Amino acid sequence: MAQAKKNPVGDSAVTMEDLAKIAGVSTITVSRALRDSPLVTENTREKIRKIAAEQGYRFNISARNLRMRRSYSVAVVVEMTPVKGRPMSDPYPLELLGGITQELTTAGYSVVLTSKQLLDTAPVQGADGLILLGQGSHGEAVKALQQTTLPLVVWGAPEDGATYTVVGSDNRKGGASVAERFLEQGRRKLIFVGDVDHAEVQERCAGFIDALSNRATVHILRPKAFTFEAGFDCVTSLLKKKSGHSIDGLFAASDLLAMGAIRALTEAGLRVPDDISVIGYDDTPGAASFVPPLTSVHQYLRDGGVLLAKKMLAMIEGERVQSETLPTTLIVRHT
Repeated sequence: MAQAKKNPVGDSAVTMEDLAKIAGVSTITVSRALRDSPLVTENTREKIRKIAAEQGYRFNISARNLRMRRSYSVAVVVEMTPVKGRPMSDPYPLELLGGITQELTTAGYSVVLTSKQLLDTAPVQGADGLILLGQGSHGEAVKALQQTTLPLVVWGAPEDGATYTVVGSDNRKGGASVAERFLEQGRRKLIFVGDVDHAEVQERCAGFIDALSNRATVHILRPKAFTFEAGFDCVTSLLKKKSGHSIDGLFAASDLLAMGAIRALTEAGLRVPDDISVIGYDDTPGAASFVPPLTSVHQYLRDGGVLLAKKMLAMIEGERVQSETLPTTLIVRHT
């Protein structure tokens, strides 16, 4: 085997291109192999590592990044204030993060988890791009991240005139599926529970109301939080009014809101689903084990995370990407 010249100082003059020629593979394969990427078979990785050792090559990540003008990192900004009733261990955002991390690490990128309050920190400023989980009330989080001028992909709902790429669930279809379920059940006096200042929630509410086509009345409750307590409190307040006991269907913008609403309804002597049907959103693991098991709109969050990462990687490579919407499925249980 031909031997390439070694640098006696220790910082090898052998390049990845040299290793690729010796191994009979592409330069990108050498790069992936030296980073232990699962995209390269173990046999090929071992072969390339052996050649690199024989040639005295050292994989200098800092030099590679400087040469490529990349950090090979992506900052994931979670627009969610953790509170007692809705911790960061909630399926949202963990399922999205799982899909994002899987895709980015496979491609050789590291993930920097942060919040919009830390946009000025070095790890975020030095990232190759940003993924935002949640647009924020009135899109405030999106506006903050757009000021960085970094490539940006957002989990949420597309908005008119938006110039950023969005990946999200079909929230209108999700809301419409709830309306169709209530109409099938003969429910006509309905409540929607959720903060419609958030684009995703607004879409769920709009799809719900549009699908009803004036065949039912809808009253909107707007708690600012997405917690069990928020659902309980706003429905309890409604039930103190005489009109509150006439409702026969409730659609909540999250499962936690729905669960809190059910507690308020049962404490008021109403039976779920006999007196009032309740449907949540997200189909979290707790929905199936709740008593009674909660009917909910399922979001494919892990698939969404993978798609967010794929679009970010394409943007970093200079490719044009488009917004994309994932389906939703109404999971019917007992409520």
